[in-house]
Amino acid sequence: MTAGTNGPPLLEAAGVGVEFTTRAGTVATALDGVDVTVGAGEILALVGESGSGKTTLARSLVGLQRPTSGEVRFEGQPLSYSGRALRRLRAEVQMVLQDAAGSLNPRQTVYESVAEGIRLHRRVGSDPEGRTEVDLVAAALAEAGLRPPERLFLRYPHELSGGQKQRVLIAGALALRPRLLVADEPVSSLDASIRGEILALLLGLRDGLGLGIVVVTHDLGLAWNIADRIAVMYLGRVVECGTTEEVLEAPQHPYTRALLSVVPEIERIEPVVLRGEVPDPTKIPGGCRFHPRCPALADGTADAAGVAEQCRTAVLPVLAATGDHRAACHLVR
Repeated sequence: MTAGTNGPPLLEAAGVGVEFTTRAGTVATALDGVDVTVGAGEILALVGESGSGKTTLARSLVGLQRPTSGEVRFEGQPLSYSGRALRRLRAEVQMVLQDAAGSLNPRQTVYESVAEGIRLHRRVGSDPEGRTEVDLVAAALAEAGLRPPERLFLRYPHELSGGQKQRVLIAGALALRPRLLVADEPVSSLDASIRGEILALLLGLRDGLGLGIVVVTHDLGLAWNIADRIAVMYLGRVVECGTTEEVLEAPQHPYTRALLSVVPEIERIEPVVLRGEVPDPTKIPGGCRFHPRCPALADGTADAAGVAEQCRTAVLPVLAATGDHRAACHLVR
């Protein structure tokens, strides 16, 4: 996939694989040869069911999970996992966690929660505008849509609404003046009205600050409303990628079509019920890893196209990180 329109990629996963050894001694493959890029001023959505590898990829992108194979690059340079190098990276690439209520320390005020990162990275004194810690905290809260910020300084998490808690988390990330945000299911626990406000905030940060943003979500409807590009993941691999318009208006992979069919805003696609769950990552199916649940194989479409046996036995190559709309599917010629 290409980077954004504003130049080369800020962050890139190149052939990233992640494996874990279970207590039983078996190997679970969480990621398998993932290629994605995100540039300044664009939003990439990582979409898929639970167990698809989205969060593991997000953790890899911010240096919280070291790949077993492949590499993550920031501005073209491979990530170094030394303490000092990771500290520099996390000033540039910030992660916003899914559970705002659980992520905020209940004993810390809003001010302390936002100031914590500033102190950790010693941003006071190095600010080009000579701003104090109070100035930096106030500016981050205002950018996150909490105005006037001073009214929230002494509040505790239990005094905030769900939307305010999410904004405080985002403010904590913005306080370090990062160039890229990785947001893991940023609105999954919020009411519909608040979801729209947080999505509008992320779009505003992209447009106003030129931030690159990676959004992890199971919701293609959310991706439709916010993303510039989409990478659909299944069982540790990207199975379809392209611009939002390409992927959602002309989905090529049966998995993407199934996910899209249950989005309420989309009426032109017949609902598709996927059988079973995402397979155990210690027992990845042969052939196309989606074939045990594939509607195209179940309804005879793959057989009519003469690819049913390939679906069951022929392993698909990893999707290359190109600018084209692509899908890893034997039905896609």
